[in-house]
Amino acid sequence: MAAESPVESLQGEVTCPVCLDYFTEPVTLECGHNFCRACISQCWEGSDTAASCPQCRETVQQRNLRPNRQLANVVEIAKRLSLQAAKGAGGDGVCGEHQEALKLFCEEDQTPICVVCDRSRAHRAHRVVPIQEAAQEYKERIQAHLKTLREEREKLLGLKVTGERNTQEFLKQTQTERQKIVSEFQQLQQFLEEQERLLLAQLEKLDEEIVRIQNENISKFSEQISHLSELISEMEGKCQKPASEFLQDVKSTLSRCEKRKFQQPEEISPELEEQVSGFSQKAIALLETLRKFKDTLPSALETKRGGSLGTFRQVNVTLDPDTAHPELVLSEDRKCATWGDTRQRLPKNPERFDTERCVLGCEGFTSGRHCWEVEVGAGQYWAVGVASVSVRRKGEISRSPEGGIWAVECWRDQFWAFTSPVTPLPLSRVPSRIRVCLDCDRGQVTFIDAGDEAPIFTFPPGSVPGERIRPWFWVGGSQLRLCP
Repeated sequence: MAAESPVESLQGEVTCPVCLDYFTEPVTLECGHNFCRACISQCWEGSDTAASCPQCRETVQQRNLRPNRQLANVVEIAKRLSLQAAKGAGGDGVCGEHQEALKLFCEEDQTPICVVCDRSRAHRAHRVVPIQEAAQEYKERIQAHLKTLREEREKLLGLKVTGERNTQEFLKQTQTERQKIVSEFQQLQQFLEEQERLLLAQLEKLDEEIVRIQNENISKFSEQISHLSELISEMEGKCQKPASEFLQDVKSTLSRCEKRKFQQPEEISPELEEQVSGFSQKAIALLETLRKFKDTLPSALETKRGGSLGTFRQVNVTLDPDTAHPELVLSEDRKCATWGDTRQRLPKNPERFDTERCVLGCEGFTSGRHCWEVEVGAGQYWAVGVASVSVRRKGEISRSPEGGIWAVECWRDQFWAFTSPVTPLPLSRVPSRIRVCLDCDRGQVTFIDAGDEAPIFTFPPGSVPGERIRPWFWVGGSQLRLCP
């Protein structure tokens, strides 16, 4: 045990053995022991004559209570020394009200107190423990909380690192897609520029050929017009002469007029016409292709945006006969499901739907982006989508995300999305082919009209859980066929 300090020794000498606090108005008995005047008076209360010393039990006279002024001075000095020692040790370990050292801890008010506060009316009925004991107890509790907080911090740091890593992966994917797009459009631009140069060169050759023919015809026309003008002038002059002179060489003159043959100008050859017509058709076909590409580009980009990053991988989905309802007839290649008239005698395995006319695809997905197309034809009753591997197979099933199904439905001429509650879809026409796009990484599924690339409905990101997901089909009064 550490040696007692002089300040502590002094405090022991100036402490009343009754109240265990500093002496207040100290008095000395005949036996030499000191007490607070109030404390000894309270101990002797009810005794008229002699009483005993509470410390040594010696009989003394009550009236012989001598004030001990020197001890009172020593008490004040001890208080000041105790205050200085407390300030030197902790700086703030002193009661602001009583200027006493904070040696106790009130568990009711959760605050350190001094011995005077402990005796006061505010804390008299409270549970009070030594401050070092309370500090040890609360330190242990804080240490337990620190352990939990450190574990939470480690978890958050791990999530932060994972998030940053995923972000970098996504940024790499977007960069790869950006490079692909730039490369593809550069190639497309080079192709278009080459086609433009080729077509313009062909046009230039056609222009040169047409101008050559035109220039030759103009030259021939000008030459013939000049000869005709000379002959006309000669004939007009001859007609003005007297008859005797006019009739001279008249036979030769008539012969020159009659034998004159006018050379027809060169016409556009059939070969040249074919070249012009073929060029026109080729240009129209190319422009029409570019027009179609321009019109379908927004829809194609919208389909890619449905997957957020990258494109969807088209998968070859086949129907699982072990899950097919007994009234569904599957084709030999397991690509087509038809509602039959009779219930087939099939094994009652736990995977099979026994009430709803449903069937699952054989394929299951837990990650990546996948898509497949389903021909719904002109059927009025059908539903296509995806389902979790744990979807209910027996009895009535819940067609909702809560039931493990994310799909769209056609019922007569009305369309619905299996949300909670269902969402009506304002489609302008009945689609004949549905494309299902499953993004396992984002937990999202999108439905697109494969005919015109128009979006039908998208379940928001995070809707589809991370468990294994399989294609799901419900066949009403129609036939569903998976596209190759």
